[in-house]
Amino acid sequence: MAAGARRGCCGRAPRGSRGGGMGRSCGGQRLRPAPLLLLLVPLLLPPAPADGLFVTDYFTRTPRKLSPFRSFASIELFHFHIPEDTVIAVWNLITFKEQGGTFGDQCPDRSITVYFRSGAPSVINPLHTHFPRDTAVPGSFALTLTWTLPNRTTGVFNVTSPLPGDWFLAAHLPKDEGKISVKGLYEECQYLFQPQLIVQRLVNIAVLYPGYVTEQSMAPHNRSCLYKVFVPSFTSRVLVEVLRCRGTEGCPLWLRVRAKAPPLHNSTVLDCREHDPCQLALDLPFWQHWYYVLVEKHPGVPGTISFQVTVQLTDCSQPSLARPPFLPSSASMNMPHSFGSAGGMALGDSPPPTSPNGTKHPVPITSPASERCWPIRPTLRNELDTFSVHFYIFFGPNVSVPPDRPAVFVINLLPVLDSGGVLNLELRLNVSSLCGENVTVFGCLNHEVPLTSSDNTSVTCETESLAGFLLSVNATASLSRLRIPYPQTGSWYLSLRSLCATEHGFEPCTNVTAEVYLRTYLSPCINDCGIYGQCKLLRTNNYLYAACECKAGWNGWGCTDNSEAFSYGFQLLSTLLLCLSNVMFVPPVAIAVRSHYLLEAAVYIFTMFFSTFYHACDQPGIVVFCIMDYDVLQFCDFLGSLMSVWVTVIAMARLQPVVKQVLYLLGAMLLSMALQMDRHGLWNLLGPSLFALGIMAVAWTARTIQRRHCYPPTWKRWAFYLCPGALIAAAAVLLYAFVETEENYFYIHSIWHLLIAGSVGFLLPPRAKPSRRLGPLPRRKGCGYQLCVNEQEELGLVDPAVASINSICTS
Repeated sequence: MAAGARRGCCGRAPRGSRGGGMGRSCGGQRLRPAPLLLLLVPLLLPPAPADGLFVTDYFTRTPRKLSPFRSFASIELFHFHIPEDTVIAVWNLITFKEQGGTFGDQCPDRSITVYFRSGAPSVINPLHTHFPRDTAVPGSFALTLTWTLPNRTTGVFNVTSPLPGDWFLAAHLPKDEGKISVKGLYEECQYLFQPQLIVQRLVNIAVLYPGYVTEQSMAPHNRSCLYKVFVPSFTSRVLVEVLRCRGTEGCPLWLRVRAKAPPLHNSTVLDCREHDPCQLALDLPFWQHWYYVLVEKHPGVPGTISFQVTVQLTDCSQPSLARPPFLPSSASMNMPHSFGSAGGMALGDSPPPTSPNGTKHPVPITSPASERCWPIRPTLRNELDTFSVHFYIFFGPNVSVPPDRPAVFVINLLPVLDSGGVLNLELRLNVSSLCGENVTVFGCLNHEVPLTSSDNTSVTCETESLAGFLLSVNATASLSRLRIPYPQTGSWYLSLRSLCATEHGFEPCTNVTAEVYLRTYLSPCINDCGIYGQCKLLRTNNYLYAACECKAGWNGWGCTDNSEAFSYGFQLLSTLLLCLSNVMFVPPVAIAVRSHYLLEAAVYIFTMFFSTFYHACDQPGIVVFCIMDYDVLQFCDFLGSLMSVWVTVIAMARLQPVVKQVLYLLGAMLLSMALQMDRHGLWNLLGPSLFALGIMAVAWTARTIQRRHCYPPTWKRWAFYLCPGALIAAAAVLLYAFVETEENYFYIHSIWHLLIAGSVGFLLPPRAKPSRRLGPLPRRKGCGYQLCVNEQEELGLVDPAVASINSICTS
């Protein structure tokens, strides 16, 4: 690590001074980041403290397999945390291919899209579908990775002075044709994605105390000085001022201020050469956050520059007063107990001590009067389930909005826990409370600070530094809704104002108190994804989030985009095709009964029944009918299909009845076990089929050797039954394995049903003919049996073992 020197003043640090902290990973293990990336980090850094102290942190995540995008449920989400005072964050995005456990050099190059967002997961829309009505879509950064090597590529995404807190990365492959492949048929190409994060943060940043002056001298080799000040709640104005600036060329300084993170080139800036006094005022600052002040020297200015910096905070609860020039307790100012200052000072009841680099002393309070802030009504949080939270208003839900002041409410979303759902806001106007006046109630929803404007007729919810969402209700449109998917956590403030519409626009109302019904809640998905979607609760490590998975061709964030949706007639047709195609098993059942294959006929009936009702329950749309649990129907359908193949091939072997029944029972037990382990594996279908074919081949070979003639003996059996049946079965397997996709599933799988049932009708052997061996010679007609009696043995007179036996046989 670099050695610390003077606090606050900054310059271009020597590369040797940028030391590293301890590397950290998500699993607690120490990792070595990519060497090339470590060489790039110093080049990407902004002007840094030459005598400050840097700490470097490393984070990584386990590689994950990427999937083609269909909905947000198919993306891979990664969660990172960036500490405060971070000057740069660099993501190293590693992507590589795998096929069969080795490098996938033969895999095609597929672009990978990565999204970045601070505070909550990104709300993405790569398919350009329509969002549900009244849905606000927050923005995010996007990056597309291209392949530079046959099996590996690396991308770098750096953020200068990133916002502290949670950051989320979402990655996916482009949408494909939805091919349905048999698991294990061939080695699938896998695209693995692993993000790594390297952050460098500055420690011991000088802290400015409201109402005190900090004196500073900037040496010729320094370029800037960085400070930070904490802004508590109920602060309506932040005033930063540079005083007594003395240099060789006047006051060649820039004053930059930014919330939450060190300033950037596009942050709020003031040139002290052109403004005297050099004052930078910020209205409506974010509450409970650090504000960073950067005093930067113009390039090429020689000599030492001395100046003073002071910060004044205006308390909106007392607009004529600024923060007093003494330090109250940390609890009264809602400030953290530790500022993290160079001296490690904790905020207490004593004024801040002076430092070797500057002198702090109080200054007179001169603050312009500002608009007062109104009381903020809290909400009661009632957690019902995961992402199912209701926020109740005390003495609500009906809210009175007076004409002379706004009604302000606060909604607190917990960090991490609440950012994976949807924030819903519903505003309904009680028209009877308007007394015939043309009143419109406007609502502004803002994050981290309520919007209060001196202009009573303004209907906007945004300022230069503050974004918000606008709702309005009146006598014509008495209902307004707002949905924010994946909201940022923290405090959300809702400000309600009533204005009257006139010929000249909106004006404050007189003697009219509007009444509105306010409902605020957190839900997992928008409208529970409707009837054409399923709301899924997903997890990445310890982070939970919810997303919709749409069906029947519906798309969108709430499954409301019907541009590619299946019509009701199409859904009914697909269901009927998949269900009625199983009727093709009726001829094999009749053939089996006619040939006295009763066990085989029972298996075919079982397969036909459960396949019909499984596909009736497996439909993606609204034409669905389930007689049992879906998992039970699926298991029985797969078991019946495999047992049909098993009993058909075993029957073709013409084994002894006892052996055949043992094989039937053994096959049923083994297939049930295999399906319970993996229902979609290739060997569940291929293994029993090959084993049964082996038994049949051994039996046919034994008969061929015994009879010295090919078995089956007749060419008609081969030409009209075995060869057509084998060709039909092979065609069915090829369609199932290589042609079936999600789009053509309903008719390709129906053809599969027809072909498999048809092949069974051809392959099932005919009834066994009676044996042509000569029977026993005819006997005299009598009672049908002979009774032999040993009289001596019956009477117990002699030992049968030594005595001669005289038997009397009678018919």
